[in-house]
Amino acid sequence: MPQGTFIDIDKAPEVKRGGGIVTRPLIVHHTTPDAKFTTGMTRFPPGEGAPMHSHNCDEQVTVLEGTGIYEVDGVVTELKQHDTTYIPAGLPHRFHNTSDAPMAILWIYAAAEVTRTFTDSGETVEHLSSADMMVSE
Repeated sequence: MPQGTFIDIDKAPEVKRGGGIVTRPLIVHHTTPDAKFTTGMTRFPPGEGAPMHSHNCDEQVTVLEGTGIYEVDGVVTELKQHDTTYIPAGLPHRFHNTSDAPMAILWIYAAAEVTRTFTDSGETVEHLSSADMMVSE
Protein backbone atom coordinates (compact mmCIF):
# COMPACT_ATOMS: atom_id res chain seq x y z
CA MET A 1 0.00 0.00 0.00
CA PRO A 2 1.37 3.48 -0.88
CA GLN A 3 2.55 5.66 1.97
CA GLY A 4 1.51 9.26 2.59
CA THR A 5 4.00 12.07 2.16
CA PHE A 6 4.74 15.13 4.32
CA ILE A 7 6.68 18.07 2.92
CA ASP A 8 8.33 20.52 5.32
CA ILE A 9 8.20 23.73 3.29
CA ASP A 10 11.41 24.96 4.93
CA LYS A 11 13.22 21.90 3.53
CA ALA A 12 11.57 21.81 0.11
CA PRO A 13 14.11 22.34 -2.68
CA GLU A 14 14.13 25.58 -4.64
CA VAL A 15 14.41 25.64 -8.43
CA LYS A 16 15.67 28.93 -9.85
CA ARG A 17 13.78 29.70 -13.07
CA GLY A 18 15.46 32.93 -14.21
CA GLY A 19 14.67 36.56 -13.44
CA GLY A 20 14.54 35.87 -9.71
CA ILE A 21 11.59 33.49 -10.17
CA VAL A 22 11.81 30.58 -7.72
CA THR A 23 9.74 27.38 -7.69
CA ARG A 24 9.35 24.93 -4.82
CA PRO A 25 8.18 21.54 -6.13
CA LEU A 26 5.93 19.81 -3.61
CA ILE A 27 4.38 16.62 -4.99
CA VAL A 28 6.33 15.52 -8.10
CA HIS A 29 6.73 12.13 -9.78
CA HIS A 30 10.40 11.59 -8.89
CA THR A 31 9.84 12.14 -5.14
CA THR A 32 6.27 10.84 -4.79
CA PRO A 33 5.97 8.10 -7.45
CA ASP A 34 2.44 7.00 -6.45
CA ALA A 35 0.93 10.47 -6.96
CA LYS A 36 -1.29 10.96 -9.99
CA PHE A 37 -0.83 14.75 -9.97
CA THR A 38 1.94 17.36 -9.59
CA THR A 39 1.97 20.39 -7.26
CA GLY A 40 4.24 23.20 -6.25
CA MET A 41 4.57 26.90 -5.57
CA THR A 42 6.23 29.63 -7.60
CA ARG A 43 7.22 33.12 -6.44
CA PHE A 44 7.52 35.92 -9.00
CA PRO A 45 9.38 39.14 -8.12
CA PRO A 46 7.77 42.42 -9.18
CA GLY A 47 7.62 42.77 -12.96
CA GLU A 48 8.43 39.11 -13.70
CA GLY A 49 6.29 36.31 -15.08
CA ALA A 50 6.04 33.23 -17.23
CA PRO A 51 6.14 33.43 -21.03
CA MET A 52 3.11 32.25 -23.01
CA HIS A 53 3.05 28.45 -22.78
CA SER A 54 0.82 25.38 -22.54
CA HIS A 55 0.96 22.00 -20.80
CA ASN A 56 0.15 18.39 -21.67
CA CYS A 57 -2.46 18.28 -18.88
CA ASP A 58 -5.05 20.41 -17.11
CA GLU A 59 -3.75 22.95 -14.58
CA GLN A 60 -5.19 24.86 -11.63
CA VAL A 61 -3.42 27.95 -10.29
CA THR A 62 -4.33 29.80 -7.08
CA VAL A 63 -2.74 33.11 -6.12
CA LEU A 64 -1.37 32.73 -2.57
CA GLU A 65 -0.14 36.30 -2.19
CA GLY A 66 0.23 39.44 -4.24
CA THR A 67 -1.46 40.50 -7.47
CA GLY A 68 -0.82 40.10 -11.15
CA ILE A 69 -2.39 39.08 -14.42
CA TYR A 70 -3.46 35.91 -16.21
CA GLU A 71 -3.58 35.98 -20.01
CA VAL A 72 -5.31 33.50 -22.30
CA ASP A 73 -6.58 33.99 -25.89
CA GLY A 74 -5.52 37.66 -25.78
CA VAL A 75 -7.75 38.32 -22.75
CA VAL A 76 -5.94 39.69 -19.69
CA THR A 77 -7.55 39.13 -16.28
CA GLU A 78 -6.40 40.87 -13.09
CA LEU A 79 -5.62 38.45 -10.25
CA LYS A 80 -5.61 38.98 -6.49
CA GLN A 81 -4.98 36.75 -3.48
CA HIS A 82 -6.95 33.47 -3.59
CA ASP A 83 -8.20 33.98 -7.17
CA THR A 84 -8.06 30.63 -8.96
CA THR A 85 -7.78 29.65 -12.61
CA TYR A 86 -8.47 26.44 -14.50
CA ILE A 87 -6.47 25.93 -17.69
CA PRO A 88 -7.28 22.97 -19.98
CA ALA A 89 -4.43 20.96 -21.49
CA GLY A 90 -2.96 22.59 -24.60
CA LEU A 91 -4.33 26.11 -23.93
CA PRO A 92 -1.60 28.80 -24.20
CA HIS A 93 -1.53 31.06 -21.14
CA ARG A 94 0.76 33.10 -18.92
CA PHE A 95 0.96 34.65 -15.45
CA HIS A 96 2.77 37.91 -14.74
CA ASN A 97 3.38 39.93 -11.57
CA THR A 98 2.34 43.50 -12.39
CA SER A 99 2.72 44.82 -8.84
CA ASP A 100 5.62 46.19 -6.81
CA ALA A 101 5.48 43.27 -4.34
CA PRO A 102 6.14 39.53 -4.80
CA MET A 103 3.37 37.31 -6.21
CA ALA A 104 3.19 33.65 -5.14
CA ILE A 105 1.07 30.95 -6.78
CA LEU A 106 0.17 27.35 -5.97
CA TRP A 107 -0.08 25.19 -9.08
CA ILE A 108 -1.65 21.76 -9.49
CA TYR A 109 -1.29 19.68 -12.65
CA ALA A 110 -3.62 16.78 -13.40
CA ALA A 111 -0.74 14.47 -14.34
CA ALA A 112 2.32 12.96 -12.70
CA GLU A 113 4.56 13.80 -15.66
CA VAL A 114 4.18 17.34 -16.96
CA THR A 115 5.58 19.13 -20.00
CA ARG A 116 5.64 22.81 -20.96
CA THR A 117 5.44 23.95 -24.58
CA PHE A 118 6.67 27.50 -25.14
CA THR A 119 4.27 29.22 -27.54
CA ASP A 120 6.85 31.42 -29.29
CA SER A 121 9.35 28.67 -30.10
CA GLY A 122 7.11 25.58 -30.08
CA GLU A 123 9.74 23.85 -27.93
CA THR A 124 8.40 21.27 -25.46
CA VAL A 125 10.41 20.59 -22.30
CA GLU A 126 9.98 18.50 -19.18
CA HIS A 127 8.43 20.56 -16.41
CA LEU A 128 11.09 21.85 -13.97
CA SER A 129 13.95 20.56 -16.11
CA SER A 130 16.97 22.80 -16.71
CA ALA A 131 15.35 23.88 -20.01
CA ASP A 132 12.12 24.96 -18.26
CA MET A 133 13.14 28.56 -17.60
CA MET A 134 10.71 31.44 -17.17
CA VAL A 135 13.14 34.04 -18.58
CA SER A 136 16.54 33.90 -20.23
CA GLU A 137 19.38 35.01 -17.98
